[in-house]
Amino acid sequence: MNNYKKIILGVALVGLIIMGFFAYKVYSTFFSANTNFETKTYEVFIPSTADYNEAFLIVADGVKDRDAFHETAVRKGYNTNVKAGRFILRKGMTNNDIINTIRSQNTPVKVRFNNQERLEDLAGRLAQQVEPDSLTLLNVMKDREFLKENGFTEETALTMYLSNSYDSYWNTTAEKLRDKMLQAYKDFWNADRLAKAKKIDLTPQEVYTLASIVQKETAKVDERPRVAGVYMNRVNRGIKLDADPTVIYAKKLKEKDFKQVVKRVLYVDLEIDSPYNTYKYASLPPGPIVTPDLNAIDAVLNYEKHNYYYFVANVENFGYHKFAKTLTQHNANAAAYRRWVNKQGINR
Repeated sequence: MNNYKKIILGVALVGLIIMGFFAYKVYSTFFSANTNFETKTYEVFIPSTADYNEAFLIVADGVKDRDAFHETAVRKGYNTNVKAGRFILRKGMTNNDIINTIRSQNTPVKVRFNNQERLEDLAGRLAQQVEPDSLTLLNVMKDREFLKENGFTEETALTMYLSNSYDSYWNTTAEKLRDKMLQAYKDFWNADRLAKAKKIDLTPQEVYTLASIVQKETAKVDERPRVAGVYMNRVNRGIKLDADPTVIYAKKLKEKDFKQVVKRVLYVDLEIDSPYNTYKYASLPPGPIVTPDLNAIDAVLNYEKHNYYYFVANVENFGYHKFAKTLTQHNANAAAYRRWVNKQGINR
């Protein structure tokens, strides 16, 4: 009888040891820290087309024990239910934490852009921040049916995109991202701004286009309402805007080279035959020449009331401009500027 008890006790001890080992194995696999990065967080981007093998390799770069991670993924069914998106892993996470994160915690990205001269440039900038490539984004932006339905043309399509910061999932579709921008456009053009645009006899797209010129003319936010006032004085009197940035845009467009840097507009450039050349045509350009800051748009809507019709860069206060009410006064200011430019050796 005593031997029987000893056998029972021995079997129980062996069972406990096996159970203990199994529990330790499960705990080690599921609940031990398994990250190999030193930073506090680690971003993981899993494409929409990824299968488990691709997702595993992407995440595996951030884990210490790949076998333990794989075992956890299989046990939790992740290998048959891969999720796309941007996921944030944190230092010291367990395999259980990692799987839970990449399965259910798709984290939005901040999509930002400004100073984009064309839809092509904007598509390229957005493609650096979300999953869809630039060609896919561009095709969606230029979709004729979408543009017509929402009151845009290919020339004015850029006015729909407001330079700002947007929360968006990395794996969003091109259509959803575009529609988010459209909704932001509609929200921006509220009743107050629409009323102001109507009061100055401009459409929202025309306000945006004029704001794009103001944006290119001055980076000084406090000066933008005054610059906008100069152009509105000209618009109201039917005078050509004579805006150098539009000539530069026309030159880039004609030469199909938007990477060139033009620091000085030459007299020959003023003869470029383009609707964007405001030295040649009195009307506003057919569309914007850049995506302006929101404050540039508001600078047009709330432009400064004054009697200035001219301005030129102020070499005594860099970044700002000298304003003039008469052509005589402006010519004197412009001559001083040209002397400074020549002294600096700026030929183009």
